[in-house]
Amino acid sequence: MNKATLIDKIANDAGITKNAAATAVDSLIEGITRTLKKNQRVTLVGFGTFSVSKRKARTGRNPQTGETIKIKAKKAARFKPGKQLEVALNGKK
Repeated sequence: MNKATLIDKIANDAGITKNAAATAVDSLIEGITRTLKKNQRVTLVGFGTFSVSKRKARTGRNPQTGETIKIKAKKAARFKPGKQLEVALNGKK
């Protein structure tokens, strides 16, 4: 499913226009992004939690040349599925 398909589904399920659904999806994405930029978590109970993790600087190797390279420290977005999503995916209870 891509963003356009998601917007169509939301519009049909909620009985709203595609423009309204697109605005809602864009708002959700913007809200999650802004919260993560502040190094805070976003928890959607039953679905999962978005958070930020920090990766330390490290050395690595260029796979083509074998040359040692420096990899800069950076932040990465993480997602941990909630219990209901895990059950839906794996059928466990």
